[in-house]
Amino acid sequence: MRRRLMLAALFASTIRAQDAPASQQDQAPERWDVSWQATSIGQYHGAFPALYSGPLSLSDQPEAEASLTTTLFTALRLARYTALYFDPEIAGGKGFSNVDGLANASNGELPRVASATPKPYLARLFIAQDFGFGEEMEQVDSDQDQLGGPRPMTRYSIYAGRFTVTDFFDDNRYSHDPRTQFMGWGVMYNGAWDYPADTRGYTWGWVHEFHTRNWSVRYGSAAEPKTANGERFDRRLFRDRGDMFEGERRYSPRKHPGAARLLVFLLHTDSGSYGEALQLAAQNHTTPNINDTLQVGRLKYGFGLSVDQEITKDLGVFGRLGWNDGKTESFAFTAIDRLATAGVSVTGTRWRRPHDTVATELTVSGLSAVHADYLAHGGLDFLIGDGALNYGPETIWESYYSAQIVPWFTTSVDAQYAVNPAYNRDRGPVWIGSLRLHVEVGKKTFSKQP
Repeated sequence: MRRRLMLAALFASTIRAQDAPASQQDQAPERWDVSWQATSIGQYHGAFPALYSGPLSLSDQPEAEASLTTTLFTALRLARYTALYFDPEIAGGKGFSNVDGLANASNGELPRVASATPKPYLARLFIAQDFGFGEEMEQVDSDQDQLGGPRPMTRYSIYAGRFTVTDFFDDNRYSHDPRTQFMGWGVMYNGAWDYPADTRGYTWGWVHEFHTRNWSVRYGSAAEPKTANGERFDRRLFRDRGDMFEGERRYSPRKHPGAARLLVFLLHTDSGSYGEALQLAAQNHTTPNINDTLQVGRLKYGFGLSVDQEITKDLGVFGRLGWNDGKTESFAFTAIDRLATAGVSVTGTRWRRPHDTVATELTVSGLSAVHADYLAHGGLDFLIGDGALNYGPETIWESYYSAQIVPWFTTSVDAQYAVNPAYNRDRGPVWIGSLRLHVEVGKKTFSKQP
């Protein structure tokens, strides 16, 4: 009789385990994954007041432009804790005024590329290796560039190859992906972080991370371009490279997850100095030119802070702060020396649209005094320069509504209001409207949603 009761209890527990939600069961390691995305963004801005324009100004006449990216994400598990990722990508389209005239540029799908013709290129090719400590495991969901299954809760991981360093640093739950969230350069990532990358935002390097349940620390080193906004990389990595250090603390007050991340960066490049360019121009009675002051291994340094916090299941807030020395040439991302961002994101559960999102944020960007003086005397960065400058912080308010039409297709309307474009009180303000179409297809695309 006792044996029968034990068998009955075992049978009942097995049934309960089979009926439990998948999230409560251990997932088998995902062996491979293939997914695909395509994003198209159409943008328009009207005429706006401008006392003058320069070589790298945002046009004060109406403009309408569009972009398109499509990416194939592939992943293969080589061993229990070893995976290979390979992402070919195609991108094309044009930004306003050849992607010039705004420091916090309006379309994150066009990082410093003005060619309208779609071109294929390698986005990512890297290997990931985990080294576990202890027996505790955590379940990781399948996602783009992330194989699902168990990973050691306490682990040391190495990632090496081609990627974008924003895959690993400066994360934020509510603003980190211009394909589904905010589109401005200075809000999708920390605009004051002149992160190492080619013109499309990718680089070669490695990242080391030590991860525990509640905190992580990571270090990365990556190749810098040979020239500002360049396509070719400098191979002299002992002299020129970008080094990044970040600490992350995760917490859940009243079971609402949040995180804070502190980033420190040291960037060594063959770049110029705004102060030296001004001195040379004064001596020669010419317009300052940053290219006249190039120096090998010049250091640019700074820090960034990223925080996000869920307030309720449908409401979250986030913010970023950023600072760099402001003396060294803007080299690989954008011309922002000081940054402050704050925003709110709300899902549509209350109006019976749980997969929709409405969000708004304000980003205030600034320059160092010497950087502003350089532009005021007619100097040019690689993406801003009006020939003169009546300095004021560049302030952009961005809001969007993202609606899921079907599980694999979302559309978004986005509005940006830019005050003092390129830090110039003599130009603007300007309204920018955008329509975004996003398709994402993978293993889970057609699965039943909760």
